[in-house]
Amino acid sequence: MTQIRTIAPVGELKVQAKRLREKLRGAGVALSHAQSLEMIAHQHGARDWNTLHAMAGNRLHLKVGDRVRGTYLGQPFTGEIRGLTMLGDGAQRRITLQFDTPVDVVTFDSFSSFRQRVSGQIGWDGRSARHTSNGEPQLVVRPA
Repeated sequence: MTQIRTIAPVGELKVQAKRLREKLRGAGVALSHAQSLEMIAHQHGARDWNTLHAMAGNRLHLKVGDRVRGTYLGQPFTGEIRGLTMLGDGAQRRITLQFDTPVDVVTFDSFSSFRQRVSGQIGWDGRSARHTSNGEPQLVVRPA
């Protein structure tokens, strides 16, 4: 079974490295910023800073209440995350979105079908594994 660990965003990891460097400086230990980044990487179980940066940088960090934008069934939206649940081994998350404005998910001129609250599954890249008939992901979510 694949184990997905939650890793802080890159910006937070850099703040951790800065705090570590300042704390050690107060104890009389001189440490460069690069050395502190390497130490943070080792604390998180990564081989080096570049590996940790890739692990953290390739994941979309979302939480309930975040403002987001994206596409749903090919239609652009802006909205808010109302629910977020990790599924199975952690590779997928179930997300519930409340759109600011209802989205018409039908492309035919003869009728419409509007959605304002939807749920779907997304990976750590913010894209659903399921696709529409034209090959585009059903749901794409990005921070607003």
